[in-house]
Formats: sequence, C-alpha cells, structure tokens
Amino acid sequence: MNLMGIQSATRHRVGEKFCWYHALIPSAVVLFTLLAFLPSLQNGFVDWDDYDNFLQNPNYRGLNWSHLRWMFSTNYLGNYRPLTWVTFGLDYSLWGMNPVGYHFTSLLLHTANALLVYFLSLRLLSAAWSADSPSKDIGLKLAAALSAVLFAVHPLRVEAVVWLSARSHLLSSLFYLSAIVCYLKSTAQVKAHLRRWSWLAAAVMLFGFSIFSQPSGITLPVVLLTLDLYPLRRLGGGPGKWFGREAFWVWWEKIPFVLIALIGGLIGLFVKHDVLVSSADIGLLPRLGEVFYGLAVYGLRTIIPLGLSPLYQLPAYFNPWEWPFLVSGIIVLSVTGGLFAAMRRWPAGLVSWFFYLVILIPYVSFMLPVLGNVQNGPQVTADRYSYLASLPWGVLAGAGILYGWEWLRGRGLMTAILASTPIAVVLLALMGLTWQQTQVWHDTDSLWKHAVEVTDRSHFKSLGAHYNLANGLRKQGQLKEAAQHYHITLSMNPAFPEAHNNLGLVLASGNELNGAREHFQEAIKLNPKYSEARANLGNVLAIQGDLTGAIREYRDALKDSPNLDGARFQVAMLLAKLNQLDEAESEFQEYLKKQPNSVEAHYFLGTIYFARRDFQKGMDEMGTVLKLRPDFAEAHITLARALRLQGKLDEASQHYQQALGILKAQREIQNLR
Repeated sequence: MNLMGIQSATRHRVGEKFCWYHALIPSAVVLFTLLAFLPSLQNGFVDWDDYDNFLQNPNYRGLNWSHLRWMFSTNYLGNYRPLTWVTFGLDYSLWGMNPVGYHFTSLLLHTANALLVYFLSLRLLSAAWSADSPSKDIGLKLAAALSAVLFAVHPLRVEAVVWLSARSHLLSSLFYLSAIVCYLKSTAQVKAHLRRWSWLAAAVMLFGFSIFSQPSGITLPVVLLTLDLYPLRRLGGGPGKWFGREAFWVWWEKIPFVLIALIGGLIGLFVKHDVLVSSADIGLLPRLGEVFYGLAVYGLRTIIPLGLSPLYQLPAYFNPWEWPFLVSGIIVLSVTGGLFAAMRRWPAGLVSWFFYLVILIPYVSFMLPVLGNVQNGPQVTADRYSYLASLPWGVLAGAGILYGWEWLRGRGLMTAILASTPIAVVLLALMGLTWQQTQVWHDTDSLWKHAVEVTDRSHFKSLGAHYNLANGLRKQGQLKEAAQHYHITLSMNPAFPEAHNNLGLVLASGNELNGAREHFQEAIKLNPKYSEARANLGNVLAIQGDLTGAIREYRDALKDSPNLDGARFQVAMLLAKLNQLDEAESEFQEYLKKQPNSVEAHYFLGTIYFARRDFQKGMDEMGTVLKLRPDFAEAHITLARALRLQGKLDEASQHYQQALGILKAQREIQNLR
C-alpha cells in the first residue's frame, strides 16, 4: 500500500472512531434544554398580558384570511409582531385554548435556538482556533456544546421561554441566529460565488423574518460587522485597512441589512409611540443612571442568577446619585476601559462586550430602544431582554473549555474527571435554578407572590408587583389581603388612580362605602377622564341613596366612554326610580341598540310602558323578554297584571299559572341543593 492509501485508511479509521459525537453532542444540548424547562408544560396563562393577548383576544384564533389580515395589520398592545401571532394562530389550530400546547411550542423554539447557538459557537470558535486534528475537532464540538447549554439552561432565559406573551423574543432570536449562521456560511464560500450569494440572500431574508417577529432585532448589521472584525478578520489587520479595496464588499453587502434595520426601527417607533416617554421628560442624568444600571445588573445576574422577578420596577422618583447607579456606572466604564486596553492581547473579550452592549442598546439614531434614549414601560430591566445579549459569555466559556481540553490531553482520566467536576456542578446548579424559576410562572398567584417576596428584599421595592398581586387576590375574593397590598402600592405612589379605584372596589365589596367613595373620588381627581372610577362612584352613591349624584357621575363617565353600557343601564334604572319615565325610556332604548338581547332592559322598559298605560308596547317588550328567557317568572306576573287591567282574565290566569309553576320548580331545585 502506498503512502496515499495509508493516509486514506488512517482517516477512515479516525472517522469511524470520532463520528459518534457529530450527532450525540448536539443531541445532548437538546436533552439538557428540554430537561431544564420540563415544568413549563404544567404552566398556564398568567395575568401579565397573557389574559389580554389570549383569553380576551379572539382575533388570533385561526389562520384564515381574516386572522392573517389582523396579524399583519395590528399593533395590538403596542407591539407589531405578525409572525409571532402566526405561531399563536397555529397553536390555537392545534391545541385550542389548552396552555400546554402553547408552552410546548415555546419550548421547541427555545430548543431550536439552543441548537443554533451550538452551530454558531462551533463556527466562531473554529474561526478563532482552527481545528487541525480530530482531537481538537471533538474539543471544538464539546466547547460549542457547553456554550449552547450555558445559554439554554441559564435561569435568565426563563422569562422569555415560559411567559407566553414574550414568545416574540424566542421567534425573533430564532431568525436572528439563523441569519448569523447563514452569514457565516456565506463568508466560508470563498470560491463558489453563487453559493456565497445564496447564503447571503438567505441571511437577509431571515433578518426580515426576525424584524417581523419583533422589531427589536435591528442590531444585526452592527453585530455582523463586529464578527467581520473578529474572529472572521475580513476587514484587514487594523483600522487603517477597514475602508480599503479589500474591505469594500464587506461594507457593501451590509446595505440590505441596514435597510431592513431602518424599516424595523421605524415600525418599532410607530407602534410604541403612545407608550414611550422622551428622555427629555426623564432627564439625561437619570437616563444614564438607568442605562448603566441595566448594563451592570444583567452581567451580575448572569454570574449570580438569584432573586429573579417578572418586574423590576422603575421607581417613580429616584436619585441617580444613589449607590446602585454610581457603582453600576463605575463597573461599566471600568470593564469597557479594561477591555479596550487588552484589545490586542484578547480581542475576543472586547468583541463579546461590544456584542453585549449592542444587543442591550439596540438603537441607531432614532430607532426603537430597549435601554436607549427613550423609556419603554415601567421596568428598569427585564430578564427577557438578556436572551441574546448573554450569548457571548457562553461562547467565551466555550473558548475556555477549548483551552482546557488542550491542557487535559495526555494528563490521564482522573485529571480530566477532576477538571470537569466544577463544570458539571455549575450546569446542574443552573438547571436546578431554571427548574425552580420555571415553576414560579405556574400561575398568576405564584408569580406575583414570588415577585413581591423578591422585590421587597431588593433596593427597588416594586409597586407593580404589589398591585398585580392585589388584583389577583381581589378576583379570588381575598379582600382583606388585597386591600393590604393596595395600601402598600399607594404608600409607594399615592398618585396611582388605578390602585385607588381597585381599592375602592375592595372596600365597596366589604360594605365600607364611605372609604370606597373617597378612593373613587381620589382616582377621579388624579385622572378626570377615568370613566370606570366615575361609574364605580356612581354605584356607591346610588347605594347610599344619592340618586341625583349617581346619575351625574354615570353621565360624566359616558361623556368620555360612550360604550360604557353598564353606566347607561344604571342611569336608566335610576331615572325610572325618580319617576322620570321619558328620560328613562330614552336611556333604555339607547342601551338596547348596543345590547339588544338584554332581558333586564326589555323588562324594565316594558314596566315603564305599563306604568304609562301604553299596554301594547309593554306587552311587546314582555313578549321579547319571554322569548329570550321563558322561565322569567317576574315577567309572567307583570304581564298577567297588565292583562288583568285590560280585562283579559283568561290570558292573565295562564301567565299566573306559568309563573307559579316556574317558582315551584325553582324552589324544588333549591331544596335538592
């Protein structure tokens, strides 16, 4: 056998020896991910946007033309994410309203992202450290697998994975990571130009899909340029060569990505326009304090993922000179300066830090930020925002494993086991914390109890956590506990009209009418157009006998909210009690235009006609009542009385008998109970 034959046979034997890990290693990534998030399949919908998005929103339920048109034209709850809605429409088609199926889809998306991180890490580590031997090849795959598993099972991923309303982060990341993988494939096609441009076109298309899943992925062009610098080294050896002839196509190929990013930024600004607050309203110094705090705290939670909460409340009033903000600024500036100083010796550190910053501050000029020059939402940070931003730390950990793999070669099995033990302990600890954090999102009650417990121990006590817990307790009928948390909420922010209104509802349910009235009045004082609070105040005044005051509040509520049908019904009822029958008739008729099947409205309108001796109209209304509810005994009795007044005694007797039969049946049912 000649030398070429010997080499070929050797490669064949080596290939047989090492081929097992090509499938086994990525399969292990999938297994670890699924195991860490397995409890999510027992979770339900939570009252933290899920109720609004799914339980009270029929528009996404299906994939026919009307549903798709809504998905691609809506900015529901201030979000434009049509492809994410498509996945929810698919969920509904498969699972109906069973939350298990929805959580299963989210888990599959996260698992797919973990696999993409594996292949992405493998490519980046290979570019930084070429695999020139089978041993180093398996080391690269193990390092990439560790990167993927650290990314996938970290507790900071929990919010994005198990909170169904945050699925847009999963889907956007799926396309975002896929676009990077395709881009890296295109850079590897040096000679095959057609294949290279095909991969590049696929990357552009996937980036567009990412934007249509959630516009916050606009940072991709900057990320790709960063990767071109290191580890791909496509822009030459230094800044002086970045704009040379060889780098021309590197810049040119980013144009379609930049155009898509601009479109995504404009979409994001447009749909978020009503919920964003200008940085001028917040102030530059507090804004910088928030940014530094966010950047530092995500890094801290990556290292010590304890005390995670669904809401880290932005204080209504805070001092940017307080120690959390000052320390955060010092940390961020120190890390940035240190990595710049070590740029030549350790470029991977600076590139990873820059990737982290770019993901967490995704704005170019006036584009949509997460932490940027405008404020979006009540949170100072949110775990879901770290979904992609923490990716480089996993890749760096994989690089460390790769160095360790080389060091361990030839040092014996026992040394390898001892060196691997800390890694195994860290992974098991992260999986345990993720398993536990996943169960926190099991239901609304457990979610907000955990949030209150965590945030009350933190520097920023969360009024939102107390408020949301109070809302859940109120709905469960635990009025005393709900009132306690509403009081805590108002102690942190007395100018919170919704908390005053809801505390008023709790007090009214406990028959504490004077206290309820005071809180409804305070809510109206804080927000004069708060129609719900005005209607609630009208209810209390009506119970207390101030019918004129109640009518005034109901009518003021209807001025700002004409569709507040309950308030209109109450106005009609009170006018009837005051014997203002003409106005009462008008209000009932207006109410019935929007609620034509309201049995109560038809009944009371009929009684008004009977009171005015307009028997024909009254009988017509009672006839409608009995068509809608044949077992309405009171309607039979009222109709019988009207017939008796008209001398129609036989017909009156029939209705009396029917009423007696209905009442007798109802009593028998009650006795059985």
